[in-house]
Amino acid sequence: MAHLPPHLPAHYDHVGSFLRPKFLLDAREQKAKGSITAEQLRLVEDKAIAEIVKFQEDVGLKSITDGEFRRTYFHLDFLEQLGGVKVGEVTIGIGADGKEHLMPPAIHVVDKVTHAKQIQLADYNFLKSQVSAGHKAKVTIPSPTMLHFRGGRAGISRTAYPELEPDFYVDVAKAYGDELRSLSAAGCDYVQMDDTNLAYLCDVNMREAAKSRGDDPNELAHRYAKFINLVVAQKPAGMTLAMHLCRGNFKSTHAASGNYEPVAEALLKEMNIDAYFMEYDDDRSGDFKPLRYLPKGKTVVLGLVTTKFGAMENKDELKRRIDDAARYAPMEQLALSPQCGFSSTVHGNDIAVEAQRAKLRLVIETAQEVWG
Repeated sequence: MAHLPPHLPAHYDHVGSFLRPKFLLDAREQKAKGSITAEQLRLVEDKAIAEIVKFQEDVGLKSITDGEFRRTYFHLDFLEQLGGVKVGEVTIGIGADGKEHLMPPAIHVVDKVTHAKQIQLADYNFLKSQVSAGHKAKVTIPSPTMLHFRGGRAGISRTAYPELEPDFYVDVAKAYGDELRSLSAAGCDYVQMDDTNLAYLCDVNMREAAKSRGDDPNELAHRYAKFINLVVAQKPAGMTLAMHLCRGNFKSTHAASGNYEPVAEALLKEMNIDAYFMEYDDDRSGDFKPLRYLPKGKTVVLGLVTTKFGAMENKDELKRRIDDAARYAPMEQLALSPQCGFSSTVHGNDIAVEAQRAKLRLVIETAQEVWG
């Protein structure tokens, strides 16, 4: 049996979200109109999740998610359940490329941030009940940096937090710690935080936008590493905490591009995360040189297979790119996955269900040929 990479169940993995089946989308619409209850919707979600768990196991994955089938957005559904957090309206606008883009809603911190309730526990318990032996249930949650990056200082109440240091960061970390502890007590030992902000700090335009909010993008990466470490310090023993660095993934569009170099040291070296899912599916991601900062005992999952389009990658080309990455980080500390989820928002990417299966099979087969 091949050696497993540090902290992960296999040398192949996935980010977590899957295309929603039509019957689930229909039920969500009925719930929005008031023609079915929240309880009725939950039963439909249960059915869809049971099916997507079976799909993941059949395709050969080891880490199993609920497909994020209960969520509309990968981040907002979770964040708005924290005490002290208020999420504005979501708008969808037309970008310069003529395609629909998600206009991120304002996330306001209006009071002290608290863990007002167990957010993922019931969802995890259902997922666990569906996952068969030899597989690991994975829970995905948004990164705590989402509460700062979008709005900066202006988005955080001065009454609740006259100064951000240290109280704001400590309170958010404590709320996340409480959530991780509630999951751990139920048996969960694999949690992934989805973070767009560190990847956005690689993008020239996004760096300028951060400056306009009064933040120094170079300092921000190190500040966020410290922030994440406050969460990691609360992590229960035996739990793997991974991070997915997302560059935006709404209906096959992306929001940011740029090499990971500006954040690599803060990300890989300073942040005490166990595994990193990094997007490397096209030229906008830059080269693998930033991986030279990866210390021993951590894994980088290379997101080389795109979920944005159905065209299939070439297996030999994937192997060549894995070899290229291994020039900078040890092969045994690398793994392979798609670059993002297939449906980070309820809308889904512009890709067929058959392509979703084929892409995952490609990831698994390639990884098995590379790592055994």
